[in-house]
Amino acid sequence: MINYFKNRAETVTLIRIALPLSAAYLAEFSMFVTTKMVVGKLGYMELAAVGIAGHLSFEVLVILMGLLSIVGVLCAQAEGAGNKKQAGLAVRQGFFVCLLLGIPATILVWHLDSILGLTNQDSNILELTAPYLRGLSGFVLPVLFFAVLRNFISALARPKAVMVITGIAVLVNYLLTLWLVHGGWGMPPLGLFGAGLATSVVSWLMFFVLLWYVYRTADLRGYEVFAERWKLDIPICKEIMILGLPVAGLVFLEVGMFATASILSGVISAETLAAFEIVMAWAGIPFVIALGVAEATMVRVAHGVGSNRLDTARKSGIIGMFIGVSILVVMMIIPLGFATYIIDIFIAPSDPGFIAVSLLSIEFLFIAAIFQVFDGLQAISARALRGLKDSVTPLWIAGFGYWILGIGFGSWLAFWRNFGGAGLWWGLAMGLTATGLLLTFRFLQLSKRLELKSSVNHKTL
Repeated sequence: MINYFKNRAETVTLIRIALPLSAAYLAEFSMFVTTKMVVGKLGYMELAAVGIAGHLSFEVLVILMGLLSIVGVLCAQAEGAGNKKQAGLAVRQGFFVCLLLGIPATILVWHLDSILGLTNQDSNILELTAPYLRGLSGFVLPVLFFAVLRNFISALARPKAVMVITGIAVLVNYLLTLWLVHGGWGMPPLGLFGAGLATSVVSWLMFFVLLWYVYRTADLRGYEVFAERWKLDIPICKEIMILGLPVAGLVFLEVGMFATASILSGVISAETLAAFEIVMAWAGIPFVIALGVAEATMVRVAHGVGSNRLDTARKSGIIGMFIGVSILVVMMIIPLGFATYIIDIFIAPSDPGFIAVSLLSIEFLFIAAIFQVFDGLQAISARALRGLKDSVTPLWIAGFGYWILGIGFGSWLAFWRNFGGAGLWWGLAMGLTATGLLLTFRFLQLSKRLELKSSVNHKTL
């Protein structure tokens, strides 16, 4: 296996794709982090409200983005096969799927506060979630459209434009959030509604800028994304849905695990919920970096499949896992030495809940440092399998790891063994570790089997 890591060309190619993607994902995630930074200074209750509402909204969004990731797989395979027009067709049909799913998702996000009302949350927190969700609901459609275009240019190994756009968007979102939340220059303070509205406005700006880039870039015109008449292609849409639904299910299980842990944290106490959101804001940073590696791995695996180079596909998957885990092992160290600094970013020392939230946050940060390696590993291995068009078996693995071990064991520790919030985090750690190892084993076995089958068929021919 060590020979795979000696392949300099594939390693360089994968890193070249992964670096701008990781930067882009980090920038997108930072938009939510900066929102928490601004809102957290209003109070720990406001932080908890935005955190839990954002978690549920993000869950709705990433489920659909998981389904739409199949557009990237189809584009990468078409590129590997030298069929540019087929890649452009996949993009157009991806937009139709966005409209089909995005409109009801927007309505759902608008009404998420009503769903939260069924989960025994603090009434003060529930009251604060409503205005934030009203402002935030407008971000669903532009983020989905943006995801389709991002999947397209990533499949072509050209993700730098996404990195630049999202990097600028972080600064714009921070400044706009400050302005809309606190007011000034003739704008009255909009509070939490302003925080959500800022994210929606910036999301539309990001989509239109990327759309303009794809339209105006000369060497992308050969894919004829905009040259052909826009009409619904049922077979392609059906393929996106059939392949994407198990992926969406897997993503649902993953983000649902974290969303459920967030809700259960709120059941324990408002302080536990606030600490959970602070730690998730940190834990998300190494994860989104690994996510960039994961997406690059998926592109390279799918490209290998499309060009009928199953040996290359297997090699790309293994190298991607090695790179991702190496990065995450290094990043484990950071929260262990800078816990207090991380906490101070999100909550003011003058806040009445500062001491309680800080103590819980420190405890959770240490557990998060342990599981983040396997969190990244499961993300990379799942997307490597996605590049092989294997989406059903990972769904079963995720169900076992995320919910039976993650939520099941975590809830037992938290409520029946009285570990509180720490019990939930230990459950998450166990679930992610098991899922990461099982998905990795699945990729190694399946890719080897496909490689051997391809070799036999080639010799037969």
